[in-house]
Order: sequence, then structure tokens, then C-alpha cells
Amino acid sequence: MADHVEITLRIDRRWKDAIEKHLRDEALEEHLEDVLDELCNQLPEREYERISAEIYAEDAARRTEEEAARTYAAYHVVENGQEWYFKTSPGEELLDAAEKLRGYVTAEKGTAPDLFIKLFANGQPITVQEYDALTALRMENTGKVRGVFDVNFDKREFSAVHIMDGWQTWAMRDVSVAAYHATRSQFASSDDQWRKLLDHLSGKEITSAGHLSARNFSFGDEIIESDGKLNFYVRTEFDVDAVFGTFVCTDKNDDWLNIYANYDIAEDRPCDTLELCLCKADGTEESWSYRLNAAEQDVLLRKMEAFCQEQTGMSLREFAQQFCEEQIQAPEMQM
Repeated sequence: MADHVEITLRIDRRWKDAIEKHLRDEALEEHLEDVLDELCNQLPEREYERISAEIYAEDAARRTEEEAARTYAAYHVVENGQEWYFKTSPGEELLDAAEKLRGYVTAEKGTAPDLFIKLFANGQPITVQEYDALTALRMENTGKVRGVFDVNFDKREFSAVHIMDGWQTWAMRDVSVAAYHATRSQFASSDDQWRKLLDHLSGKEITSAGHLSARNFSFGDEIIESDGKLNFYVRTEFDVDAVFGTFVCTDKNDDWLNIYANYDIAEDRPCDTLELCLCKADGTEESWSYRLNAAEQDVLLRKMEAFCQEQTGMSLREFAQQFCEEQIQAPEMQM
């Protein structure tokens, strides 16, 4: 890229003061910049356009390079009935976010801001769609997104996206305690801090609506086809009441919940909803859908792939293709 040339002029202060007085509220430096602009405008048109194009291209390349090197974290925060979506740069990882949380929840009254989001002075507001896009990018493990967090003070839950398992959710108090143990020694290395944090969080994960993880997706029965989709029966071996608002994890009734995940053969991807059917003891049923976010869809696809390989020895795409070929050949054989 072209270098900028610095031009230095020496002038007696008395001349400078007199000129600026004559210019009326305009600094001499600003006036000289206008003079230089005018001189540039007087260059031959072709030369002016060539140099302008070079400068524009160099600036664009610099911005592209800076953006490629920039990293982010994305946050969804709920506090006192309000919610915010924002991103930070260079972006926090799990340990950083946990430290911020601990500092906020343990601060003496009057020594911390009245809202968690005020700890992020440089946070940039984003839309829900941008938050989902950053979540998907986090799951791709490109290094561009260092962390995606959902911090819900009203539910006292802290959730973070893991690149392999999707969402992980803990009670806020457990995250705060883990952050304390991880950082209390000023001599601990970064690796030691991470190890201590994860050790103290291990086994303390909770199930939370909107934060289904790989451990929530296990399948039973065989894969069946229905209306152009491969249907997977999801085992209810987790706290479905916490996620779907049902009341079946109890001995007070004989209700049960059926959960189905579908793979769209034509679209070659999982459907973005789970289909739920609540079967009640009195014989009635209630059906509805649960929309999956980016991280949930990603881990669902991985678990579908693994289950399909286990059951059929084929990938989802191969199994779907074979099924389509069999469907085409069936009418021909009947003729």
C-alpha cells in the first residue's frame, strides 16, 4: 500500500495567529487541507481518477484485512424483563465471560453498574438474525467467533455455545463459583485457569429451553420416511418439562411426550423444528412444534449423521438417495 507523506511547514506564530484571525474560526491546518484538496482537483482528470481508484482499492483491501483479523463474541442478555442482543470485539471466551459475570453478581452495592450490559461499553447492538448468524459461525469453528452467550438473570441461567456439543447451560451461581476457583491464583497459567473452570462446571449442566445440546439428542427405533422426510424418534431421556413446558416428568399423571426430528430429503438438511405430541392419560393429544436455533440444528445434524451411519452404514445423503431410487423403481416393478 502507498505511504502517506507528511508535509511540515514552519511559520512564525504571529503570522499564524494573524491568518487565523482573518480566516474567522477556521484553523490554519484546516484551510491548508482545503488548499491541497483544490490542488488535487486541478490535476488532469485521468490522473486524478487513477490515483483516486488506487487509494480507494487500498483502503478497501485494508478494511478487508482488518475485518478478517477481527474476532467477535455475541451476547443475548435478559435482565429485569428486558433483553438485549449485542456483539463485542475482539470478543470474550467462556472464561472471560464467566469472570465478568462473577464480578457483576458479587460486587458490593454501588460499585457495579445497574445492568450487566453496561460492563460492555464497546458492545454493538445486533439483530436476532445477526446473533443467529454468529452462532452458526461459532459452530463452524473458524476462530472468527470466540464465544456466543445467553445470560438470563431472570432465570439465573448462563448458557454458552460449545463448538462440538452446541449449547451448554449452567446455573449462574455455579458459573460464578467456577470462575472464582479458576482465577483466584494469580500465578495460574491460562491453561490451568481453563482446566479449573471446566473441572468445576463438569457435571453441573442443566437443561434449558432454547439450549438443547448434543446430549439431548439420542434416537430410538428405526429411521422411517414420511412425506419426503426422514423421521427420527427422539428419546425423552432429559428434562423435557424444562424445555417444552410440559408436565410429564412426574408420577402424578400418566402423560407422555413423543418428539420427532425430521430430515428434509429434497433440501438435504434437517428441518428447523421438532414435532411434539403430548399424549394424555385421558386419550387426548396435543401437538405443536419447537423451533431450533442455529446451534441446536448443527448438533442435531451431527447426531442424525452418526445414528444413520450406525443403523444403515450410510451417510444421511446416501441413505436418502437410496430411498429415492427405491421409490422410483417400485412403480416400474409393479408394471
